[in-house]
Amino acid sequence: MTQASDFTLYSGGLRGAEAEFGTQAEKYGVAEVTFSYDGHKPDREKNVIVLSGADLDSGDVSMEIVSRRMGRNFPEAEKIRKVIQSIYHMVNRGFQVFSVGWIQADNTVKGGTGWGVELAKLFNRPVSVYDQDRNVWVTWTDNTWKADSPVIEHKTFCASGTRYLSREAALAIQDLFARSFEK
Repeated sequence: MTQASDFTLYSGGLRGAEAEFGTQAEKYGVAEVTFSYDGHKPDREKNVIVLSGADLDSGDVSMEIVSRRMGRNFPEAEKIRKVIQSIYHMVNRGFQVFSVGWIQADNTVKGGTGWGVELAKLFNRPVSVYDQDRNVWVTWTDNTWKADSPVIEHKTFCASGTRYLSREAALAIQDLFARSFEK
């Protein structure tokens, strides 16, 4: 039987969804790694890896590509660039991807969180999103979102999401960990 301690969560450790994922990881004994960079202040400071300029550059992508993939423009592209670059490291290290936010009509997820979801799709990684509008987990399957009750199945996973976590979403994250590790 696989133990929770065999798993590792990668996140940015920000308040809201990422902090709740971290709290649950700690509760269940899941290892936690937080990616940061100069000028970034995570709320959770468990096993922080501060990404250097060279590290960030390895996750660099044209903001034009990000804008096109996400179907929106980022007027403060330089401000969000480091966020986009650090998200690359989370998705690159965590095979399974979980996010909390709002799925938009074009099937992208609102905000910077959406880039992690798009990377997961591009990397062909299992990706599930808790949609705070519908209060339901959905998983990207056959190029569409399908209602699901996901479990953490891969030993490395990443989590991202809104800083404005609803009570229902916090409970959904707690339930995700319970489904995954209380066997």
